Amino acid sequence: MPKNSANKSKGISKTVADLLEPHEAPSYEGREGLIYRRVSSKRQETEGHGLEGQDTRCRNYLQTINVPATATFADSFTGGGDFMMRPAMRELLGYIDAHPHKKFVVVFDDLKRFARSVEFHIKLRAAFKARDVMLHCLNFSFEDSPTGNFAEIVMAAHGEMERLENRRQVIQKQMARLEKGYWPFTALRGYEMVKDPVHGKISKPNKGARILAEALEAFSTGNLLRPIDACQFLIDRGVWKRKSAARYVDDFKAMAQSCFYCGDIEYLPWGVSRRPGHHEGIISRETYELNRQRLDKPASEKQIRKDLNPDFPLRGLICCPACGGHVTSGKSKGRHGRYAYYKYACRNESCEYRGKSIGKDEVEKPFKQLLRRSRLKPETEKLISAVFDAVWKEEVSDVEKQQAAMNRKAKALGETLEELALAGAKAKSESARSAYEKQMEKTSAELEEIRSESIAGIDLSVPYRTALGKAVGLLKKPDIAWQKLDVAEQHRIFFFIFERKLAYSTENGYRTADIPTAAMLFEEFVDTNTPSVDPTGVEPASSNWQGRYPTVRRRAHFTRAPSTYQSYH
Repeated sequence: MPKNSANKSKGISKTVADLLEPHEAPSYEGREGLIYRRVSSKRQETEGHGLEGQDTRCRNYLQTINVPATATFADSFTGGGDFMMRPAMRELLGYIDAHPHKKFVVVFDDLKRFARSVEFHIKLRAAFKARDVMLHCLNFSFEDSPTGNFAEIVMAAHGEMERLENRRQVIQKQMARLEKGYWPFTALRGYEMVKDPVHGKISKPNKGARILAEALEAFSTGNLLRPIDACQFLIDRGVWKRKSAARYVDDFKAMAQSCFYCGDIEYLPWGVSRRPGHHEGIISRETYELNRQRLDKPASEKQIRKDLNPDFPLRGLICCPACGGHVTSGKSKGRHGRYAYYKYACRNESCEYRGKSIGKDEVEKPFKQLLRRSRLKPETEKLISAVFDAVWKEEVSDVEKQQAAMNRKAKALGETLEELALAGAKAKSESARSAYEKQMEKTSAELEEIRSESIAGIDLSVPYRTALGKAVGLLKKPDIAWQKLDVAEQHRIFFFIFERKLAYSTENGYRTADIPTAAMLFEEFVDTNTPSVDPTGVEPASSNWQGRYPTVRRRAHFTRAPSTYQSYH
């Protein structure tokens, strides 16, 4: 072998030997130890000893490398997703950033505690590296080498796979429970999860369910007109703790639109359609349907204000003619007593009406005259009857469909009751018989509830005549009705008579040309049909009707809500 070849061989061998030699031990001088520990849920945090065990092992490790433990950060948050979503991880990084002149060693128990997502594992590693933080894992050794980086990514990917597999299995089990009529998630408001010998974990109404049921019932009948009124009702009775009712509006809407509270199960995100549930409902299915219908109507959101004042009945009903801004009200002291006024409270600073005041009588007297001019013409009354005939037929059809569904459910419950009775008679153990008896009691109670809600034999023409008389009487003399109502009812009938708020101008008064009244709406149908056409022929089949039928139908539905006023003839 040539001499130069031998020298090259010796050089290569030396380089490989150097690479295989163990690295020097890292220096921890001047560094402080920070401990990060995590469990996946609050329950593990409060009932288990996982956090305590992690803390002990991490402290013992820091002692072996002679690094003092300065602070501990504990999370009870799932390992998936963005690490910045974990409160303790944010605090840990924030603590490091708040001490830029110190050096730290961060210790954690297992690589799965660090991150269970490859993407966020890499990002979190980069975040610590940018801060010159040394990472130590008790069950894994970080090595800054190609092999070490590969092993680390493989371990992170394995943790992500486990997390996704666990999630898939959990979803499969939860979906199976949903399809059988059980709620598999955390308990909804008004309920608690209890263990049942027959059903396993099942939702059961708690102490707050009665108050929640009162709110849902009152909202369905109109005694609580808006969702925010229902929220205030629940706050006053201690169901919700915060003082601002506006914070809970979305929560109440979700409850009112959830069939869970009437005893059914539905979870559309997973394609689980509505079906009877095994839990006890706190409201009837009729109440649920009424609530859902009310929330589908935009008018129900704007019919009444929270801060009603009988001295200013038009507050919240009129607006700025230029920008559509709010009009507020108040009183000021003058030479001859207190002066009542309405005031434009426009948010648009460039609005010409912003900050201007109008005398109370200047606003309210023309409004009463407007109501008087809005009286219904005698020849239009037959058309109103035709409108109510069409709307009432739809309502009766819906009720009959609901009654048919109730009959089918009652028949199925009766068959189930017979099967439970036979099974209970054949049961050999006392515990099994007791479980069957409890299920029979529940099924029997549900059957009795359905029978009590039946409308069989009820004359539906009675509420029809009441609603028709109320609507006709109101439209014949709206000015007289207005004077006899309290301010809450005045706000309710305002949106029956008018389509939306009225714009009031100090120069021109009320601008009603583009806001038809209910009487004008009906009269338009009469005017657009020839005198030879019988009013009963003006039904939804006509093109004129079809264009405005939703508006007319909404006004007809107004009369279904309970009200304190009578028919004014």
